[in-house]
Parts: sequence; C-alpha cells; structure tokens
Amino acid sequence: MILNLFRKKVATEAVFAVYNAIVAQSRQPRFYAEWGVPDTVTGRFDMISLHMALLFRRLRTEPKPVRDFSQAVFDLFFKDMDRSLREMGAGDLAVPKKIKKMGNLFFGLLASLAEALDSNDLDRVEAVLLRNVLDGEAIAGAKPLARYLMAEAQVLAGQPVATIVSGKLDLGVAA
Repeated sequence: MILNLFRKKVATEAVFAVYNAIVAQSRQPRFYAEWGVPDTVTGRFDMISLHMALLFRRLRTEPKPVRDFSQAVFDLFFKDMDRSLREMGAGDLAVPKKIKKMGNLFFGLLASLAEALDSNDLDRVEAVLLRNVLDGEAIAGAKPLARYLMAEAQVLAGQPVATIVSGKLDLGVAA
C-alpha cells in the first residue's frame, strides 16, 4: 500500500467515470433521509466505501489488467479523500494519519462486507452495517440498506467486466 503512494499512475477516463458513478450513487438522499446513514462527512465516506467494496468484490477474481483497473479506482478514491480533507482544513501533518485511519476502516469494511455478501445472508450484511456504518443506531434502516447492497451485488455480478473497465458502471438499479 505505501509503495502505491509513490507510483505515478494516471487515472484514465474510464477510472474517473466508474469512480464518479460510485460517488453519485453514494449521494442518493434515500440512504440518509430514509435509511438513517448519518448525513455527515463520515456517513458519506461510509456510503462511498460500501459502493467501492461492491465494485472491488466484483472485480477481485479477475485477471491482472482488471485488478490494475481496480487499483486505479482505489488510488483515485484515496486521492479524492486526501483532497477533501485538505479542503476541509486538515493540516499537512494530520492528513496522512487521517488517510491511514480511513484506509484501515475501509479495508475492515471491505473484508466484513464481502464475507457477509458471500454468505448470501441478509442478517450478516445487516450486522456489518449496524457495526460499521450505522453505529448501532438507525436500526430500522439497516435491513433495507442490507437488501439494497445485496441487490446491487447481484446487479454488478451480471455486468460484464469489459463494460465496467470501459467506464460504464450501472448502479442504483435496485435503489
């Protein structure tokens, strides 16, 4: 991971398109207004992280060129988080620590969500959301959000990899 910071990778138009689709979907009002995801910086990071986790889960078993695409989306995600922290006034010394914490949170969420989705168990997905996104609050929103994520995982599974790496990511079909 640390070596990735020193590699100069230029994100392609397709990488930007996929990342922008994830960010746009993550901003859907339903998540915040109806399902209780906190409408805060952390809540929005969590929603982007959930959608990123869906993408990475979909692409995890693909050949190296696709994994490189996935890595480029990941790199763009954390460059955007770095930029956002700086825009919010985080100092140069604080940003790397915050990014490291965000990375740890993201990887924990990615692992637990992928495991829950792989089990195809709504209750396990709901438990991941309650623990990692909803902080044990908004219990009524956990089940619909879990259903949504499971449905989106199915939609992504049906999308050809070539379509995704060309920059077309269909999200929100199940919202």
